[in-house]
Amino acid sequence: MLQALAYILVFLSCVIVFAKVRSRNVRQATLLAASAGLYLTWTPWFSAVLLASVVMNFLLGKWLRKKPTGLPLAVGIILNLALLAAFKYLPEAAAHGSPALQPFTRLALPLGISFWTFQALSYLFDLYQGEELDPSFLEFALYMAFFPVAISGPVCRLPEMLPQLRSEERTRWSDVGEGFRRIAIGALMIQIATLLGQGILAGDGIVSGFDHTHSWTGPDVWCLAVGYGLQLFFDFAGYSHIAIGAAKAMGFTIPENFARPFASTSPSIFWTRWHMSLSFWIRDYAFFPIMHLSRAAWWRTLSLLISMVLFGLWHKASLLFLLWGAYHGVLLVLHRQIESAQRKYDWTPLEGPWNLISWIATISLISVGWIFFRANSWAQARQMFSAIASIESYTSHRLTSSLYLLVAAIAGGYALVTMAASALNRGDAAEPVSSSGIVPLLARWRWYWLPAVYALAMIFVLMITLTQEGGVVQFMYRGF
Repeated sequence: MLQALAYILVFLSCVIVFAKVRSRNVRQATLLAASAGLYLTWTPWFSAVLLASVVMNFLLGKWLRKKPTGLPLAVGIILNLALLAAFKYLPEAAAHGSPALQPFTRLALPLGISFWTFQALSYLFDLYQGEELDPSFLEFALYMAFFPVAISGPVCRLPEMLPQLRSEERTRWSDVGEGFRRIAIGALMIQIATLLGQGILAGDGIVSGFDHTHSWTGPDVWCLAVGYGLQLFFDFAGYSHIAIGAAKAMGFTIPENFARPFASTSPSIFWTRWHMSLSFWIRDYAFFPIMHLSRAAWWRTLSLLISMVLFGLWHKASLLFLLWGAYHGVLLVLHRQIESAQRKYDWTPLEGPWNLISWIATISLISVGWIFFRANSWAQARQMFSAIASIESYTSHRLTSSLYLLVAAIAGGYALVTMAASALNRGDAAEPVSSSGIVPLLARWRWYWLPAVYALAMIFVLMITLTQEGGVVQFMYRGF
């Protein structure tokens, strides 16, 4: 509670400074002090790891600017991956390895190390590719430790951040208002994720369905797969809204992370809408460089598979995450093959029916993939896949009806909200002459009725989640 209060007070102080002060030095010093101070509130020695990464990559950047060759880049890649592996992968390996490695099992994962390591690597890659970047040490430290994104992203890039860090323009009050709007949306989404994890009744949610249920039917597995996808989305997209909103309230624009991924009609579209800052990072700094090693068509396909496997292993070095990455690599390759066949045979399906079929297939396949992502073991994942494949198992269910209703209600509610938001945006854009309908009227008066709807929704969700004991810990991507 004290930590949350510290974040709020520091954030509000920064908003005031950036809205009132033009001095670049004051703004940068305030932001760095805020970022360093808030990161210290977690575990102090985490800050030593972050500082070591900042110093190391700043010096590597100076070396690359003087000598933009493969040697300093290779050294930078090795050192950054070694630092990441020491905290993220070595403890897991030590737990299943030699007794001599047992002391390493106690190494804690510094918060955000995966995200700020990728930001450091993108800086080195950009320098190698000829970007004119000359941050001071203070500016580079700010880029690495910027508190809205330091824990769980979105993954930023220095070419977009550096001009903003150097800006002397006061934050516009419209940006402050937009930032607080995004924060409010994110707070509600995180509470919905909490509700999905806990369930309507205590111990009757997605968490219990995976961790305390030991036998599932086909419908059970589909409910958990779809429900977990929604839980992860609301949790991580909610956090991203808060991070983006906090940055916007201080005058910064950082990358979007989600763009209605559940409306995707292909795996390729899905990965341009889900965890966008990281998927675009993998595309630009892994897939493209690997693909350009050869012009052969088979190598392009293999490059896609390799990139998605790396995507999976970034989350965790385990068999399940390797399979999750490979699974999505196969989906992307198959989608490319379908598109190639359509071009080859000059086949254009009917848009309406084809889009519906594509959407159902895409969401079903994406949902199945979450089993790899969430299952506690390969044995559990295998059991859940067996239940999906067993026709006989579809005649009953073992999970409670309340969980089925909760997942269906949240999925349907989210669909209605996204459609209503689109309708309101169209109402905003309507010509004055044609703006006498109900939708334009609601759009014009939205700031009078939307806060009441938001408050009712938040109160309703909090009434359920706060009355239960032992709630699940949110910000699920902190573990990565």
